Amino acid sequence: MAVAAGSPAPHAPGTSGASITPVRAAVTEGKGAPFVFENLELDTALRPDEVLVKVVATGVCQTDIHVRDQALPVPLPAVLGHEGAGVVERVGDGVTSVAPGDRVVMSYQACGHCRPCRSGNPAYCAVSFPANFGGARLDGSNALRRTPEAGGGEIHGHFFGQSSFATHALATERNVVKVDDGIPLELLAPLGCGLQTGAGAVLNSLRIPAGASVVVIGTGTVGLAAVMAAKATGAAPVIAVDIVPERLALAAELGATHTVNAKDEDTAARIAEITGGGADYVLEITARPEMLTLAVDALAPLGTAALIGGAPAGARAEVDMNALLGGRTVRGIAQGDSVPQLFIPQLIELYKAGRFPFDRLITPYGFDEINEAVEDTRTGAVIKPVLRIGDPDVS
Repeated sequence: MAVAAGSPAPHAPGTSGASITPVRAAVTEGKGAPFVFENLELDTALRPDEVLVKVVATGVCQTDIHVRDQALPVPLPAVLGHEGAGVVERVGDGVTSVAPGDRVVMSYQACGHCRPCRSGNPAYCAVSFPANFGGARLDGSNALRRTPEAGGGEIHGHFFGQSSFATHALATERNVVKVDDGIPLELLAPLGCGLQTGAGAVLNSLRIPAGASVVVIGTGTVGLAAVMAAKATGAAPVIAVDIVPERLALAAELGATHTVNAKDEDTAARIAEITGGGADYVLEITARPEMLTLAVDALAPLGTAALIGGAPAGARAEVDMNALLGGRTVRGIAQGDSVPQLFIPQLIELYKAGRFPFDRLITPYGFDEINEAVEDTRTGAVIKPVLRIGDPDVS
């Protein structure tokens, strides 16, 4: 049921004073259920590190669908969404890097205190799963709830520190990135997850050099971001593997020197033929166990296979142990090893320079069309749906 968007209860602009902000949100009620719109209450008595963001747009990611379908154990009902962008309305007393009126992209959450966080690796935060998938703050509290008129009751929020399938999001200073004017927020929103993951795998995690051979298995948002980044580094050949001809054609336009349709061709043989025996780097994004096996088998000696796609809990893959004796490496990559406040501005500069044309991946939808956007994502009809939630005039 569609309901009108709310606005924050009266308060002094820009302060962290206590208030309840009514929000309109797309709620995931149960496993596999369609998103349903509800009026909710967001407790916006901000903590010192928190940032209240009016959401303008948010991307739809396969991870949202995996969670809706309970491939990952996130408590429901919940408000999902983790590629949000919007305008800061209020900040907590301890926030110094953003202020009311700033345009921001929201990214993943991290505690900021553990050893990985303090060493500059927040993507590998020691409490990453509860911080992003726990449905609450790390102390177990939750700012989202149903209205008294709807009977009250908890709705799990704080998904990736934002729950951006809503008109307002409660983020923290750690997972917001200030962005300049000039590029619509509906284009910038997906930078906070899928785009930084694919590009970061190439530029941050693997630091792929010019001339290296690269294979990208899976050409959705993450894979195509990796293809664009590989082209930007001067890698060659860049081989894109998928089973959807339209996606392979787009991969070729964005930088792939070769494409392989895994439905019609012997993928391993084609990779060996193109690379002359094996690839220096293989990025596996489909999260299918047999594809990780293929990724390792397709490596040249001293090559690296990177697992990037998020598999269902407990998934396992077979690896030829003797293949690893040739100096081959298998590693996992989260969020492209990105420190969002540093990396997202770099990606924006690459976009401005015409070297990272991620706008070609995006299809806009109205907020009310969220179920259509999810279905189009699931079937592969579109690559990166972005929901228009707020008034674009505020961006």
